[in-house]
Amino acid sequence: MRFSRTSKALGVAAVLAMSLTACGGTSGGGNTGAAGGNTSKAITANGTEPQNPLLPANTNEVGGGRVMDLIFAGLVSYDVHGKTVNELAQSIETTDSQHYTIKIKPGQVFSDGTPITAKNFVDAWNYGAAAKNAQLNSYFFAPIKGYDKVSAPKSTLDKMEGLKVVDDTTFTVDLSAPESDFPLALGYTAFYPMPESAYKDIKAYGQNPVGDGPYKLAPGGWKHDTSITLIPNDKYKGPNKPKNGGVTFTLYSSPDAAYTDVQSDNLDVLDQVPPSGLQNFKTDFKGRFVNQAYAGNATMTIPSYLPEFKGEAGQMRRQAISMSINRQQIIDKIFYGNKKVATEFTSPVLDGYDGNLPGSDVLKYNPTKAKELWAAADKISPWPAGKVFTITSNIDGAGNKEYITAMANQIATTLGIKAQLNPIATFKQSRDLINSKKLTGASRAGWQADYPSLQDFLGPLYGTGAGSNDGDYSSPAFDAKLKEGLAAKSVEEGNKIFNQAQEILLKDLPVIPLWYQAVQGVWSNNVTNVQFGWNGVPLYYNITAK
Repeated sequence: MRFSRTSKALGVAAVLAMSLTACGGTSGGGNTGAAGGNTSKAITANGTEPQNPLLPANTNEVGGGRVMDLIFAGLVSYDVHGKTVNELAQSIETTDSQHYTIKIKPGQVFSDGTPITAKNFVDAWNYGAAAKNAQLNSYFFAPIKGYDKVSAPKSTLDKMEGLKVVDDTTFTVDLSAPESDFPLALGYTAFYPMPESAYKDIKAYGQNPVGDGPYKLAPGGWKHDTSITLIPNDKYKGPNKPKNGGVTFTLYSSPDAAYTDVQSDNLDVLDQVPPSGLQNFKTDFKGRFVNQAYAGNATMTIPSYLPEFKGEAGQMRRQAISMSINRQQIIDKIFYGNKKVATEFTSPVLDGYDGNLPGSDVLKYNPTKAKELWAAADKISPWPAGKVFTITSNIDGAGNKEYITAMANQIATTLGIKAQLNPIATFKQSRDLINSKKLTGASRAGWQADYPSLQDFLGPLYGTGAGSNDGDYSSPAFDAKLKEGLAAKSVEEGNKIFNQAQEILLKDLPVIPLWYQAVQGVWSNNVTNVQFGWNGVPLYYNITAK
């Protein structure tokens, strides 16, 4: 869901600029991004129930993320092409990529009018990193000196030695080692500030947070499992001032219902066209659609704690399952060609992407080889008689039920085993189950970039102990490559090392990459100036009501 630095954003912007101009929605006049318009009327959009209370360091999924990015602002934000724009930061300076001095703009305030100071950042980051607070985004603070001490199991420490407040508008950040990529991450949710009042009752704050973004929660705005209503924050002074009177997210249990609502102008913006609409959405919404690549992918996680997938036999089973999936057939028949087969673990729109990594043959459809590998694994450790290979997924997302059912059928047919979807009603419920680390089979996964970097598709997902490491994967060799890449002298050099880390993933297959994502979005006759960003998320603040 987030970010980029200028030297890197140039490449990202070039790729996305081409995708924006090449896609159908831009030719109809509805995707202009023009300024002005009615600022009094609110707009409506689709959403999902956030998995957790709305805390910066504990929000790592799209339902909560899209809300957090509107009610909070960080040191930087990102424009439609992923280019970094200073928000609260006046400057972020370093001479060695290890010691940073950050100055925030004076006169900035939270939505309740309290001043935003350097201490608000330092306190929020320390809270997010401390083990005793059990925040899912804790991993993002790992580069900061002292993180290892405060994040250690049963640690009672709550302050990282690498963070120091200099004055009200200045703080310093010392990393454990140089990281040329560190400034790229500073617009991600985990790095948002919190007011001092948050810590008086953190549970209550998570239900009704005071933020510093372009919007704020309306009184009683979060109606769980139904809707989330945001209104403009008149204290906001940043570059993303709302051009509408607010955003109400309707929390749908079915993308088909949301699609019908947009068709009848009862919903303004939908960022997930369901399979039932993919064949005709360009004609159904002539001039009011977008179809563009973004920094996201789809995968299937096979947890490392499953006994059938451990050791040499487990590695061969992972490879066999991967080779038994006909990705292109699923893309063509279910998604009408609106995806691209994955050849690695990141995204083609990112600088440093390499679609021809050694070992990528394991991601190609090869039923003959898949059968051979499965048989070889059975000779070492037989697959339990009658065991069903399950794939857990929420079914309130566009196409999830259809594509996983098709994928399970392919696996079953090729390998001669039982395989099926384990349906979960909502995204929140599925994330709760996956986070419990008690799955008996695989689970659906996908990643929407936090900031435009190969590292963001690797460290948070596969680093040992990372908050989004659903399968509990741990590889010292992979962790070492990540550390080496982050310590590189340039982003370009780091990317080469990150791709070497991907070669390790291609051997271990902690997840099975499926395809790269593209956003198919549509909007009603009631709104104009609809744009989708580099990460596939609508620029809600820019949308105007007619």
